[in-house]
Amino acid sequence: MHSVAILVLDGVVPFDMAAPMQVFDFTRLPDGRPPYRVRLCAERPEVAADGGFALRVDRGLEALADADTVIVPGRGPNSPPPSPAVLAALRKAAAAGTRIASVCVGAFVLAEAGLLDGLRATTHWVAAEEFAHAYPRVEVDPDVLYVDNGRILTSAGAAAALDMCLHMIRRDFGSAVAANSARMSVMPLEREGGQAQFIVHEHPPVPRGSDLEPLLEWIEDNVAREVTLAEMAARAGMSERTFSRRFREQTGTTPLQWLLRARVRRAQYLLENSDHTVERIAQQAGFGSPTAFRERFRKVVGTTPYAYRRSFRGGRAAAVPADGRAAVSDGQRQAALAVPLG
Repeated sequence: MHSVAILVLDGVVPFDMAAPMQVFDFTRLPDGRPPYRVRLCAERPEVAADGGFALRVDRGLEALADADTVIVPGRGPNSPPPSPAVLAALRKAAAAGTRIASVCVGAFVLAEAGLLDGLRATTHWVAAEEFAHAYPRVEVDPDVLYVDNGRILTSAGAAAALDMCLHMIRRDFGSAVAANSARMSVMPLEREGGQAQFIVHEHPPVPRGSDLEPLLEWIEDNVAREVTLAEMAARAGMSERTFSRRFREQTGTTPLQWLLRARVRRAQYLLENSDHTVERIAQQAGFGSPTAFRERFRKVVGTTPYAYRRSFRGGRAAAVPADGRAAVSDGQRQAALAVPLG
């Protein structure tokens, strides 16, 4: 049997730990045999979990040496750093050719062990910027559900661990076995789009009192119509060259990229809260054509407008302002930032 060791560290997020446990335990070969043996292991017999309870774990770090796959779940905020013994055990397992995967911010542990240096990796989108800053030798991709580097894999939030585990099952035993595991977990074998569709696409912050604030409000109010660089520069009272330079200095992006992001946010709001057709939303969001809208939306959000609406549409459409303006409220921002990093 293929041995899976789930490394449980202090502060472990229960969902991050349980998701791979259940997926591998549900897996069956065509003759009904279980192909995986799943075991929890830890540095000490008792582990404090995120959520205020303790776990008793029978196996120690020596289980990593016997495993075919090691999975490192994410941990809650304020968790202690991984010990030298944990990092050494992970490095030893990786050197022996063991497949090692992380769930959510478990990627921080792999990076601390040096296992992600020079590799592409992902983590929960809320933590992606911090991850990239802390480990500059890692190529961070916040838009995908998981990254497979062969022997080293990383996944986004806990739900994305299901996608990663199904991918590993397909690698190990083929699509038919993986598809049956997906049915047991009541989820598709492959989800459309990546993590990008869950990201709250905020504009870069603008310093308070910036001379661009009135212009940015005007852009938000006028995304439905054609807005040119020349018009924006004229409203700001600058030449196009000076305006473009000043805009990038204060926002970190270009005026046209800011405008495109505002249009995508408007479209997201309308897809979530109205019954309008995609063609009408393309017009209300200021895209020249439905085709241009679909292409830009997929590039930014990582999925199609139709798939986005299916995933994020509420049970009943909310009232939409007459101008269709998409405003992300402070409450929505706080809710996004409050997502558990598991």
